[in-house]
Order: sequence, then C-alpha cells, then structure tokens
Amino acid sequence: MDDIDALLEPEIPALRRYACALVRNDDAADDLVQDCLERALSRWYLRRRDGDLRAWLFTILRNLYISDFRRRRRRGPHVGLDDAAGLGINPAQEAQVETRDVLVALDQLSEEQKSVLLLVGVEDFSYEDAARILGVPLGTVMSRLARGRQRLRSLLENGRPTLLRRVK
Repeated sequence: MDDIDALLEPEIPALRRYACALVRNDDAADDLVQDCLERALSRWYLRRRDGDLRAWLFTILRNLYISDFRRRRRRGPHVGLDDAAGLGINPAQEAQVETRDVLVALDQLSEEQKSVLLLVGVEDFSYEDAARILGVPLGTVMSRLARGRQRLRSLLENGRPTLLRRVK
C-alpha cells in the first residue's frame, strides 16, 4: 500500500485543481477527488502498469464529474437558503469581478469545450494526453480547443457574460 500512496499522493493537488475548476465549489471538489481516489484504489488491479497514472486518474475524475453532472441535470438545480443569500453580493475588487466573468463565460461553453480548455489550459496536458483522457481523436481535441477559445474570447469581448442564451 505504501507504493500506491507514493504514486497517488503527488497527483492529488493537480486532481484538486481540476476538480475545483469543474465544480466551482471547494467542498464538492474535495468530495470529487476523494471519490476519484477511492475508485482508483478499489480498481487498482485494473490499471495498466505501462499506462500513464496521471491520465488514468484524470479520466476517472472526469467520468465521475460527468456522471454527477448528468444526475444533477436530471434532478434540476438545488439552491440552499445559505447559498441564495450570497447570490446578490457583488465582489468589491475588480479582479474578482473579472474572474467571475471568466468563470461565468466558461460555464456557458459546452462540456466538451470546457473539459478540453481546462485540461490543456489549466492542467497543462499535451493535446495527445487530453485526447487519451477524453477518449477522442487528437483532431477533435484541437478543434474543440480552438472553438472553445474563440467562444470564450467572444463572450468576454462582448461585455459581461450573461446567463441567458440567445434563441433563434
């Protein structure tokens, strides 16, 4: 077990960063990372010894996120009383506003574009590693990344992003 701990422990900060970027909630991100590590430990025997451990862990984390995302979408949004009170508070500093705008714009991207942007832009995975994690061809990663960057850029350049969609 010490060998497994020595392999997994260095990956936890990167997993947590990716989880925080996906769910935007520290507690939920911690839960997601814990579920990922639990799943990795329980299925350690399935891991390919010659495979990339980091890519395997990120794949598990992403699959858990997508499963939870689909389940939450079916159930509908849940806003607790404590969360509702904080929705109307505007940040005091400009950097926080800009960060919020980027996060809101990022949330408007499709899940595929968002995942690619986070893997390549935040976690610094190569295109090949991102393709392996997402289970798509390399060209698909490149096109999703290009379209995602362009969409994010247009959302940020056209003023503050809105949560409403334009209907044709």
